[in-house]
Amino acid sequence: MDYFLTEEQRMMQGLAARIAREKIRPVRAELDATEQFPWQIMNILAEAGLFGVYIPEEYGGTGGGVFDNCLAIEKLGEACIGIATSFAASGLGAYPILLYGSEEIKHKYLPQIASGKRLAAFGLTEPGAGSDVSGIQTKATKDGDHYIINGSKQWITNGGEAEIYSILAITDRSKGPRGASFFVVEKGDPGFSFGKKEKKLGIRASATRELIFDDCRIPKDRMIGREGMGFIIAMKTFDKSRPGIGALGVGLAQGALDIAVEYARKRVQFDKPIIAFQAIQHKLADMAIKTEAARALIYSVARYMDSEPREVSKVAAMAKVFAGDVAMEVATNAVQVLGGYGYMQDYPVEKMMRDAKILQIYEGTNEIQRNIIGQELNKEYGRLKGTFF
Repeated sequence: MDYFLTEEQRMMQGLAARIAREKIRPVRAELDATEQFPWQIMNILAEAGLFGVYIPEEYGGTGGGVFDNCLAIEKLGEACIGIATSFAASGLGAYPILLYGSEEIKHKYLPQIASGKRLAAFGLTEPGAGSDVSGIQTKATKDGDHYIINGSKQWITNGGEAEIYSILAITDRSKGPRGASFFVVEKGDPGFSFGKKEKKLGIRASATRELIFDDCRIPKDRMIGREGMGFIIAMKTFDKSRPGIGALGVGLAQGALDIAVEYARKRVQFDKPIIAFQAIQHKLADMAIKTEAARALIYSVARYMDSEPREVSKVAAMAKVFAGDVAMEVATNAVQVLGGYGYMQDYPVEKMMRDAKILQIYEGTNEIQRNIIGQELNKEYGRLKGTFF
């Protein structure tokens, strides 16, 4: 379909697609097997200027928005969402700074992130707090012109590789949800270290580590926004980033669909290619329908967000949950179309199936997304009817 992209968007999308085709596909299996962080690819993406597509020009970016970012992420995801996640996670770490940082913080960190010279990461999840953000235990105590951070973060994408971290910590537990704040912590800060690199089912090229804060002392001007805004910043950040997770899903689904169609045209059984059999045609048709529907939703939501509407939580959740579910279904069906070959590591669809599962888990499980959608529906109809439940 033609989504009426601008000439600049087509060029950027084409650039991302070429990097995916020429640089990512040849190494994706090796990086998955060795669990090696894709620094070479990150440097190529930096040289191409893709890290700054969503960052305003005054901070070193190209002035695009959520939609432009989704276009790049989707094309990279067609080849490997492990590598694409490493790219997208830097944006997740940058969004708190972009949305709520002071001008000093923005001018200090955003140009570095936009250039790709330094990766960013986002630290919220802890051993006892994931979906329930109110369970955060990491604490930041004010000490003169500094804050001292103690605690840990778990399963942090780009952990140990990134140099700039947006970290949520409790500054006043007595205030409940209004007692958390965000800080910028830099790799190399005293008292900041990393746990072991996690071994994962999928997205193995992406680094996932624990962050450890042991009397980590940082200047007070590294606070993002005001004290007590932490939960608001986290939720607004996820609103911006969740369409990008959906874009990863669309990219993976498209990549799996392309492989399945190509295979079905070549694989001969009973003296004809299996794409001639109605059972395979219908399976491929459903895969194509859902992939295109997911793409249409992601593009629509991303463009809507760039128009700066007041409330986007519901549609952001819809984008993430639908595209993630579609990616899992399409990847699974691609394995089925390829049969025994699909189950073997010689073909990339088994990796795609393993990779796809994370799309239903990270940045808020799909169950949590459905909760958000349901809660927003209740609010909307409550305003109309004057009743709330």
